[in-house]
Order: sequence, then C-alpha cells, then structure tokens
Amino acid sequence: VQLQAFGGGLMQAGDSLRLSCVASGRTFRGYTVGWFRQGPRNERTFISAIKWSSRHTYYADSVKGRFTISRGLGENTVHLQMNSLNPEDTGVYYCAAGGSLIQSALRTAGQYDYWGQGTQVTVSS
Repeated sequence: VQLQAFGGGLMQAGDSLRLSCVASGRTFRGYTVGWFRQGPRNERTFISAIKWSSRHTYYADSVKGRFTISRGLGENTVHLQMNSLNPEDTGVYYCAAGGSLIQSALRTAGQYDYWGQGTQVTVSS
C-alpha cells in the first residue's frame, strides 16, 4: 500500500484545513488509518485514527472537538478536518495504515505498517 498525504498549508490561528490521505495499490478496507504529527524533535505524536470497517474514530485529547477524521467517498481516501487551528498544531502530518489495530495499539506509530510522505501544516498566531 502506498499512501499520499496532502492538503497542508500556512494558516492563521482559528483557521480550518482539511488533510487527505489517499491509498494506492489497494483500498483501506480492513485497515486502521491514523494521522500523526511530527514535531521539531522528530517525534510522531498520535492525532487521530479511524477503523475503516467499523468507522470507529479516536482522537488525541489535544484535538478532540476540533478535528474530525472521516472516510472519503472512495474506499481509498481518509480526511482529517482540522478546525480552530492553533500554533501548537504546527508540524508535519503523516497518514499511516495498519491492520485492524486494537484500541490500545492504534495510538502508537510503530503499530502502523504503511506511511505517507507527510504534509506540512504551519499555524501562526
């Protein structure tokens, strides 16, 4: 599976932005799709995930109520709607796909098998 993340940009605090993750080679059916943010120390922080089949969604506390992850119209697209952006949301956003991960595992970057190339989101105050 090859993933491509796009939609990043230079934003101001309070703005909204939608990121998309598109898979090629196969669909997301049966996968857990996650979004992670990489900060200045290259750590990848869990942002959100969706289990494709059940549509169950999961969020980091820092984005809960502001971000929404969803399936796209096709079976190979996942969106991350980001509202009320703030400077702490700045980073490179990566999408990732893994097998049907249990809830305790889907917040861990190492549990995902496939990664996109990342898209930069910069939020100024």
